[in-house]
Amino acid sequence: MSFDRSRRGSDPRQAAEAAFRAVTRKTPEGPAPDAKAVKPAAKAAVPGLRETVSLRLDRDVLDRFQEEGPGWQERINAALRKAAGL
Repeated sequence: MSFDRSRRGSDPRQAAEAAFRAVTRKTPEGPAPDAKAVKPAAKAAVPGLRETVSLRLDRDVLDRFQEEGPGWQERINAALRKAAGL
């Protein structure tokens, strides 16, 4: 007994992948920037918003912040804010 795919409306896997792509696709916000007047885009500051990033640190720097226990990521963030003058 063979399975006849021609009777099925769509492949569920393809439908799921299409739905995932539709949800995760980034759409441009607003009009495309004018090539003549290129300005740096100002990000809207949202209080308390944090972004996950990958950052390479020297082992001794990481050890220094982690030796005080939990909260080391916040301590690194505070040190970076101070160094950046924020």
